[in-house]
Amino acid sequence: MNRKIFQIASAYMSVIIGGGFASGQEVLQFFTNFGWMGVAGTVISGVLFAFLGMQIARIGTQLKVDSHKEVLQAIFGKQLSLLVDLALIFFLFGVGVAMLAGSGSLFQEHLGLPSVVGAVAMTVVIAATLCLNLHRIVDLISAVTPFLIVMVVIVVSYALFNNSGADTAALEAVAVQGEKAAGNWALSGLLYASFNIAVGFPLLAVLAGSETNLRNTTWGGIYGGLGLGALIFLLNIGLFFNIDQIQNAQMPTVLLAKGVGSWIGVLMMISVFCMIYSTGVGMFFAFTARFAMPNTKKFRLIGLASCLVGLLLSFAGFTKLVGTVYPLLGYLGLALIAAVLVYWLRNRGKPSVAA
Repeated sequence: MNRKIFQIASAYMSVIIGGGFASGQEVLQFFTNFGWMGVAGTVISGVLFAFLGMQIARIGTQLKVDSHKEVLQAIFGKQLSLLVDLALIFFLFGVGVAMLAGSGSLFQEHLGLPSVVGAVAMTVVIAATLCLNLHRIVDLISAVTPFLIVMVVIVVSYALFNNSGADTAALEAVAVQGEKAAGNWALSGLLYASFNIAVGFPLLAVLAGSETNLRNTTWGGIYGGLGLGALIFLLNIGLFFNIDQIQNAQMPTVLLAKGVGSWIGVLMMISVFCMIYSTGVGMFFAFTARFAMPNTKKFRLIGLASCLVGLLLSFAGFTKLVGTVYPLLGYLGLALIAAVLVYWLRNRGKPSVAA
């Protein structure tokens, strides 16, 4: 794997592996609470991440796009793409709000501080970051991803070793009582991939558009998607074998990490905070860029205003926001998946851009 492929795959994973994933709350609601069938749901998501990541990256390179709106126009048409773009921006703002709420939950549950302190702290950091160059943001969040991967592997390994003799039937009974993001495991796996693709495709498309080598973007999308699938699978298994301890936790991965050791717990908490930050920046950046050009006074003012409004809305609570905003975004993502599939079927026989 060359440097370009790694960079694309890492950036793709970085956008998807946000605060909701790092906290464990997404995986808990979309997979773990379906018991053993949740494992099958992770496979569905992993396959979709690889296929969709590859296709979106290829479209970005072939069309040499500068904005995700160009990709939307290519797959939906000019008129329909405008409606999809507006709906997408609205829901991306909702995910940004969920990240502010997630920071509040992190501070409250693991530092013993009022949730408002964490939410305000994250709001200030995100607002201050919105003036940075997009590629600088990508560099920052890409650097965090390998650290999070190591943390997940450590925590999951400990969770499995520490509960090797667990009564799986009893764990299954506890798991299925938890709050679920969808009516069944298959739909949940599909929705998880669809809402994450909706969140991640703007950055992936733009990054691919700046790359001229189609092979790099193709394999970057595939490896990034497979990496996401593997992480979801591992984290789901770790949460399942400790479901009796973390079912009601706002940040289940941090709770598991504390069981390994106090220092591991601290490192996981820092990792979760960084991923909440990276996703929050990406979401508020995409929302603000819809109304103003980056690095302008107008952009900064709108960015600050959106962060302040998001702070107020974040007091609805992290778990509630994950369980409502994310599934709704998932249904919008289904339209994106269908459009990408149709575009692929229509153009798969046509010559590609030279690698």
